[in-house]
Amino acid sequence: MRTSDLLVRALESEGVEHIFGIPGEENLDLLDSLRESSIKLVLTRHEQAAGFMAAAYGRLTGRTGVCLSTLGPGATNFTTSASYALLGGMPVLFITGQKPIRKSKQGRFQIIDVVRMMEPITKFARQIVDGNNVAHLVRECFRIAESEKPGPVHLELPEDIAAENVDRAPFDRTVVAPPGASQAALARAADLLEKAKRPLLAIASGANRRQTFPAIRSFVEQSGMYFFATQMGKGVVDERHPHCLGTAALSNDDYLHCAIDRADVIMLVGHDVSEKPPFLMHENGPTVIHLAFDPAQMDDVYFPHHEVIGCIAANVNELARLVEPSDGWDNAYFGRVRAEIERQVYGEKSDSQLFPNVPQRIVYDIRQAMPSDGILSLDNGMYKIWFARNYRAHEPNTMLLDNALATMGAGLPGAIGAKIALPERDVVAICGDGGFMMNSQELETAVRLGLDLVVIVLRDDGYGMIKWKQAGAGFENFGLEFGNPDFVRYAESYGAKGTRITATGELTATLERCFQQGGVQLIEVPVDYSENEAVFFEQLRNKTCVL
Repeated sequence: MRTSDLLVRALESEGVEHIFGIPGEENLDLLDSLRESSIKLVLTRHEQAAGFMAAAYGRLTGRTGVCLSTLGPGATNFTTSASYALLGGMPVLFITGQKPIRKSKQGRFQIIDVVRMMEPITKFARQIVDGNNVAHLVRECFRIAESEKPGPVHLELPEDIAAENVDRAPFDRTVVAPPGASQAALARAADLLEKAKRPLLAIASGANRRQTFPAIRSFVEQSGMYFFATQMGKGVVDERHPHCLGTAALSNDDYLHCAIDRADVIMLVGHDVSEKPPFLMHENGPTVIHLAFDPAQMDDVYFPHHEVIGCIAANVNELARLVEPSDGWDNAYFGRVRAEIERQVYGEKSDSQLFPNVPQRIVYDIRQAMPSDGILSLDNGMYKIWFARNYRAHEPNTMLLDNALATMGAGLPGAIGAKIALPERDVVAICGDGGFMMNSQELETAVRLGLDLVVIVLRDDGYGMIKWKQAGAGFENFGLEFGNPDFVRYAESYGAKGTRITATGELTATLERCFQQGGVQLIEVPVDYSENEAVFFEQLRNKTCVL
């Protein structure tokens, strides 16, 4: 068989069902091998979007997503989505083409060193120089991509290598269970928790793995400990739980931080320094236990006092056995903070009648319409903080947001990847008008694939988050406003359906109707971001923690 045939068979043996991307002439052998494969090629309109789709697929399934591009400009378009997967911990295989390496008649046309370009933003990057190496390279890529911390890997397949004959078979897929921590480390963590007066559990991005969900939920129930989540740890435990203190949407000074500041021990499960920190450590702060797959990376705001390293599920299960719920724990204060969060975060302005809609009302209305297992795929913008803070996630990975690279343009492609991975779920992309227009062409991809998908575009005719930062720094409003198309007609031009919200109170019913109708639906929602200053500058600056 050809090298390209072996590559496709190896991908099939790894359980690959979809490849997202845009082929070029250097991929023609691979394209021909895919033609009779069980793998479906999802042709996209931009390579960056293909990478985002593959990353969302990998995040939701735990299996490596795969995407494809040609050489040169096609490959360089992968750099943002590869960085997104690297910082966000999402397993993705990026496959790029290349000119013949044994004999080329085109000089340096379109040629850059793609492997060296990808090395700093992947866990592994190789050029395939011999087709007989494909079987072990593919197995190694998937093993590396899916091991902790999951992330992107890269293979470059030159045109002449793809066409040459080989005599190999794919390797069998293997799974290696990570080791647990030492008994001494576990005993020390259990001792710190049992002797604490006000312990807290924090659930971060590294804990957001399928194999860890049952262990963490069981620990919460058995211990009775209060807990909170980081933005990328949302939903590991249902945020309606009576001991949930919500999400650390900010790094300091929110109502949640009243509880964090009063805690004497915090066990932070799955912390990753790539995610914006949920709180800032200081010299006189609580004792922090770092429980994660990998040792802590120390910096000025994160320097844990004790570490429990290894398989998170195994270690949390063992701590559940070792830690007895303590009568000495003083949870009364955390209960009062939770009541304050209920009033000041989840209840504040959720019934506002102002139009354009304030963010709190938008979040509330969408939560009312979403089923518990429905998935939100957020782009990056000011609304991300509001959704992280005000939207209660009922199940894991039902809010896909990026609090690591924090890139714009990922919301719509991520939603497409999510819908392909989990077609039985309702999926909604939440985009600002700025981020939406960075990959809005993928509306055509969603329509062509016949997906049932809702896209909500929050319109403020500017880069809202940067305007908030600009105002907060005392600068004059400048350089951040733009014009927009008629989003309803824009959606219709792709064959989607478009709706514009014209009054407060319409959004919940409109979203429910879109779910019922099916197809690709776009809802334009005007948003009033004056609440940014009212809440994040004025209210939080002047707040007092409950006694």
